[in-house]
Amino acid sequence: MKDFTWLAVASLSLLAQAAPTENTRHVLHEKRSTTPRRWQRGERVHPDAILPVKIGLTQKNLEDGHELLMQVSHPDSERYGRHWSAEEVHEFFAPAEEAAEDVKAWLMNSGIDASSIMHYENKGWLALNVSASKAEQMFKTEYFEYEHKGRQSEGVKVGCDDYHLPEHIAKHIDYITPGIALSSNMIKSKVKRDWPHHWGPGHRPPGPHEWKPPHQPWHLPPGAGDLPKELQGCSANVTPTCLRALYGIPKATRKDNINSLGLYESGDTYSQQDLNLFFQHYATNVPQGTHPTLNSVDGGQAPVAPDSVVNTGESDIDMDIAFSLVYPQTVTLYQVDDLNNGEVDGFNNFLDALDGSYCSYTAYGLTGNTAPYDSVYPDPAPGGYKGQVMCGTYKPTRVISVSYGESEYDMPWNYTRRQCNEYMKLGLQGVTIMYASGDYGVGSFPGDDSDSGCLGDAQNVYNPQYPTCPYVLSVGATRLYPNQTVRDKESAMQAYEIGPTFNSAGGFSNYFPVPSYQKSAISTYFSSHDPTNLPYYTAGPQGQNIGVNGGVYNRAGRGLPDVSANGARFVAYNNQSLGHWFGTSLASPEWASVITLINQERTVAGKGSVGFINPTLYENSWAMNDIVNGSNPNCGSTGFQAVEGWDPVTGLGTPNYPKLLQVFSRLP
Repeated sequence: MKDFTWLAVASLSLLAQAAPTENTRHVLHEKRSTTPRRWQRGERVHPDAILPVKIGLTQKNLEDGHELLMQVSHPDSERYGRHWSAEEVHEFFAPAEEAAEDVKAWLMNSGIDASSIMHYENKGWLALNVSASKAEQMFKTEYFEYEHKGRQSEGVKVGCDDYHLPEHIAKHIDYITPGIALSSNMIKSKVKRDWPHHWGPGHRPPGPHEWKPPHQPWHLPPGAGDLPKELQGCSANVTPTCLRALYGIPKATRKDNINSLGLYESGDTYSQQDLNLFFQHYATNVPQGTHPTLNSVDGGQAPVAPDSVVNTGESDIDMDIAFSLVYPQTVTLYQVDDLNNGEVDGFNNFLDALDGSYCSYTAYGLTGNTAPYDSVYPDPAPGGYKGQVMCGTYKPTRVISVSYGESEYDMPWNYTRRQCNEYMKLGLQGVTIMYASGDYGVGSFPGDDSDSGCLGDAQNVYNPQYPTCPYVLSVGATRLYPNQTVRDKESAMQAYEIGPTFNSAGGFSNYFPVPSYQKSAISTYFSSHDPTNLPYYTAGPQGQNIGVNGGVYNRAGRGLPDVSANGARFVAYNNQSLGHWFGTSLASPEWASVITLINQERTVAGKGSVGFINPTLYENSWAMNDIVNGSNPNCGSTGFQAVEGWDPVTGLGTPNYPKLLQVFSRLP
């Protein structure tokens, strides 16, 4: 039996155990048919263990969100660019007043003292702390402990197989936690390096045209001798100069106070010494000591020493790319979670800090942060962050890049829907959110859901990486091969240097259907390049039927990624060691830099931010460099092939800055 007394922190009120004053009819609200395959159900939770219960209140007007976002985001719309204020968004989606009152009345009738019920500021959810026995009585369920079979570091989760609610309040509630949902921790999405080298004091690191990987023959590619010296070795060593040449990105000159580039980091923290080395040798346009503006979320701290265990490379690389491409523009760091928490946090704590209403935002049965996906604050761990979870603390930057993700299959259907609506709300406010698509081809992280990261008993069913939400820009990765130059077309990233399954991720969501802005592109893909060698299935509305009839991908799902950019052989420092870095993690901040520079030009022209850019990109695919070579193998197959037009490997292609600037400059 695991000890759950840590949940009962000193500040918790002991709740009355009085019996309900009236009998009510309960109805099934949520049910899980099977235990997640890598989790094992253990003993019943001790009756006296204190559970932090959160009750989500259903918001209104969610069914209108997609159409409203298209009105301000589609290039053909008369309302393009007329983004909403945060206050307008909050008011429009706020839950009905009677919802909270009805639920609170039921709680008090169940014996809960009114003073112990927390109603969050924006009225979207209720929180209370009750014993497991009381929660089981109220929700007509049984709570169990769950342990991960392969990763003891996951700790113990709490959940139930189903729960019930009184019939008269069920309509007001999206979902309750702890509930049926369990998940693994979020994982960086994912920088890897093939070989490091330490360059001590007084030793100059080689330039990009000089540096050759050990034990790997490399010769100057045909035609490279006609290029400037700093571009001759881009197929072996990618630098900011190479990225500018590949995508026509100009050297940045502008700085304003509204277009800072936002970077999300969690479970990894940058080292200033690493940044300084990179600036010194590969981004001399950035002065020594340049650092991001820290927006600490729930105790997040930065920077750390180069040899810190939380300096694993993700943050270093994201900032190397962002600063080198947008400086003198600033970079804003959303550093999430205190270092004592022991887990990589989910996205909800971050979203809380951007949007106060999200702390109280309910959709599909979920409200606020959700155990076990999101950390609970105050953090009971020794030295942990003792403040309350942040709500609406920071105004979001216009562009935010996230190089983290998790298996879509790990996320409950309701959880992903609710979170996706928050991305919709941020898009309404003119914010561009982009996520790396993942690094294991058509599978997810090895060891997650299965040894290979694939689904099905035979581990041959494709497993896309979340967020698969249609309201974010999903970014895949490309590369140059050793015999190529920056004048050649890139290919889909297949990182043979790392391993056979470390490839740019893509495919089709099992949860989200094809969004309106993507229907034409996907229809063209299947009519012109149907992967007839791959059997498919049609997933149900909540991810049912995955893998039925021998299918390996969902023919009706939202396509991933939307776009791509270089993700191989980027040279950078981590723990003061120089190495090559790989992953879609590199591609997301590259796109974020491009959109930040475009927003700057629109600001000079007196225009607003580009906001949710997916509809405009799909209507103007000519403004990207189409990628037609490579694939994303995994799950015992070759995956999908990159082809002309959109494909589930590299999306619409890589950025062409001059053409993209032309597109967005024409829009109001």
